[in-house]
Amino acid sequence: MASAAEQLAANINWAAFGKAEELKKRIWFTLGALVVLRLGTYVPLPGINADAFEKAFTGHGQGVLDMFNMFSGGAVQRMAVFALNIMPYISASIIIQLLSSVIPSLEAIKKEGEAGRKTLNQYTRYLTVVLAIFQAYGISIGLEGRPGIVADPGFLFRISTILTLTGGTMFLVWLGEQITSRGVGNGSSLIIFAGIVARLPQAFAQLFELGRQGSISTGLVLGVLVMVLVITAFIVFMERAQRRVPITYPRKQIGNKMYEGQSSFLPLKLNTSGVIPPIFASSLLLLPTTAANFASGAASNSYLAAALAILSPGGPVYLVIYVALIVFFAFFYTATVFNPQDTADNLKKHGGFIPGVRPGERTAQYIDQILTRITVLGAGYLALICVLPEMLRYNAAGFFVFGGTSLLIVVNVTMDTVAQIHGHLQAHQYEGLIRKAKLRGRKR
Repeated sequence: MASAAEQLAANINWAAFGKAEELKKRIWFTLGALVVLRLGTYVPLPGINADAFEKAFTGHGQGVLDMFNMFSGGAVQRMAVFALNIMPYISASIIIQLLSSVIPSLEAIKKEGEAGRKTLNQYTRYLTVVLAIFQAYGISIGLEGRPGIVADPGFLFRISTILTLTGGTMFLVWLGEQITSRGVGNGSSLIIFAGIVARLPQAFAQLFELGRQGSISTGLVLGVLVMVLVITAFIVFMERAQRRVPITYPRKQIGNKMYEGQSSFLPLKLNTSGVIPPIFASSLLLLPTTAANFASGAASNSYLAAALAILSPGGPVYLVIYVALIVFFAFFYTATVFNPQDTADNLKKHGGFIPGVRPGERTAQYIDQILTRITVLGAGYLALICVLPEMLRYNAAGFFVFGGTSLLIVVNVTMDTVAQIHGHLQAHQYEGLIRKAKLRGRKR
């Protein structure tokens, strides 16, 4: 059942879109920022042979770099100035968010409202610079270890690589903040979204070319497209799913007036953890492959080669560990970002209570019990969405080019952006109604 806000958004008159000048400016600004992002993914690092690196990357095999390459829209494969993309910022945000739940001083800052949020954002930027420098230094060492890629290896190349990649990441952080404040949607999410979507035309072209050449049947191509649509619709349904816990507020007397009690609900999303569990799980599973590919003589080590073969993407052991990590991170991240005790204390402070449940500790236990149950469903949903495409990609002739994590990100960001556009249109309609009411009042 759609909420009242969703029903109102669905009934918005889209004819008002042409009159919403502020919204059109925001959309044009967002599109312009994304164009700048795409241009930066084609500017190579100074001092490297881009063609030689792309050939080495193509034969590199599966690893963390392949996942980063997907998020950056191919910038890693071209070793562009935006190769790190905004991933250091995302990692820093997650780290600060986790630390703010376990370190009392950071938790106190988090509860300071808007001022605390700005302080934590500043800490996140500082940590982003540290992570970007560390990753850029590792990339410079890795590039120097490959013959024919770096024209003049040495200290100056490492410094220039660190400055260029770190500067590119911080520019994207600034660009994402500008999109959030002056554009439409969440800037950081849209930057990752743009990187994934930019590669979709090439993926579709490869799929249709395989069908044209007869490598796969036409029915199989249509089946893949239908499956993508079905999985997308399933993601939309599950991301909108929520458990609504009823909340009742008693009657209040303010002065000589008695105000009636109100009934509301506490929405608990089925997938509270979002796309964090698949990203963490993929990163951990792909780290051994990445380290082995960069290590010299790894291929000649029979034991290491056997271990990597067992952990190869799409294999039974890989899928079992992948599911286990997704379930673990779903529960871990949900427990970190949602505190039932704080929710129960806030309800008690404002006089709200769950019918049939005593306020305080009993309410916290009740909410925690519900959250645990729906997290089981949410973790199962994430595992299904991520494992099914992995099985198809690596066991069905490699033509299934859509990963579960990328689909989750694309669908979530699309839903969020469309909701914000609905919100701007709704605000524009309200402004028009207020202006009309004022004009009628003056005429009278």
